[in-house]
Amino acid sequence: MIGLVGLGQMGGAMLRRLRAEGQGVLGFDLDPGRREAARAAGAIACATPAGVAAPLVILSLPHAGAVGAVLAALLPHLPPGAVIADTSTTEPGAAQGFAGQADAAGVAYLDAPVSGGPAGAASGQLAMMVGGSAAALARVRPSLLLLAARITHVGASGAGQVAKLANNLLVATHLAAAAEALRMADRAGVPPEAILPVINAASGRSAATEVNWPRWIASGSFDSGFTAGLMRKDLRLALALAGQVGAGLPVCGAAAAAWEGSAVEDAAEFNHVPAGIFSG
Repeated sequence: MIGLVGLGQMGGAMLRRLRAEGQGVLGFDLDPGRREAARAAGAIACATPAGVAAPLVILSLPHAGAVGAVLAALLPHLPPGAVIADTSTTEPGAAQGFAGQADAAGVAYLDAPVSGGPAGAASGQLAMMVGGSAAALARVRPSLLLLAARITHVGASGAGQVAKLANNLLVATHLAAAAEALRMADRAGVPPEAILPVINAASGRSAATEVNWPRWIASGSFDSGFTAGLMRKDLRLALALAGQVGAGLPVCGAAAAAWEGSAVEDAAEFNHVPAGIFSG
C-alpha cells in the first residue's frame, strides 16, 4: 500500500498510474471532489492526512506551507522506517527542515521533485531528482520507478530541490528565448512551422522547441498541465536561492522578469502558460 497526499493534476495522474500498475493507494486531498475521483479510480480515499500512513507516502503539494501542515498531521502516525517522497517543489532550506522533523519521528524524508508534468506521471516517464538518504531511496526505488523512468540521487537533503529550481529556471529561460528567436524569424518571413524543423535538427534545439512549442504553443492551448502560477512560484524560489548564495542571474533573471511581468488577462491565466510571452 502506498500513501499519496495531493490529488491535483500531478497527484491525480500519479494515483491513476499506481492503480494501473496494481498498487493499492491511500489518497488524501482537501478537495472532496478529488477524493471522490480517487475513490472512483480504485483508491481508498482518506478523510485526513493521517489516514494515508504507509511504508511509503508520496506528497504532491503546491508549496512548503502545505507540506509542513501535512507532515504535522502525518508524522505521528507513520510506521518506523517509513519513507516520505516529497515531489513538491519547495525551498531547499525547507526540505532540510522537513528532513530533520522526519528523522526525529523515526522516518526518512526525501525531497524528490519531478519533471515531466501530468503526462509523464501518467505514463511513468517522470524524471525524479532526489535529495536525502541514499539508503532510504534504495528501499523505495522499485515503487518510485512505477512513476519515474529516471531517478537521480543528487545529494543530501535539499539537493533535489536545488536541482529542480535550476531545471525550471532553464525551462522558463528556454521558453522565453525560443519565443524571441521564432518571433524574429517569423517577422523575417520564415514562420515557426518552417524554422522549427531546422532548429530541432541543429544545435539551438531545446525541450522548449522540441516539446513545448509543438504541443502547447503552436496549438494555441498554452496548457501543459503546469500552471503559469506554479512557474512563477518556482522562479521566485530560484531567484531567492540565487540571492542567498550570491549567484548573479543576468540572463535567467531577465527571463524570470518576463514571466513575472506577463499580462494576467483573467483568472483562467493561472491554468495556462501566459501567451503574452510568446507574442508581441
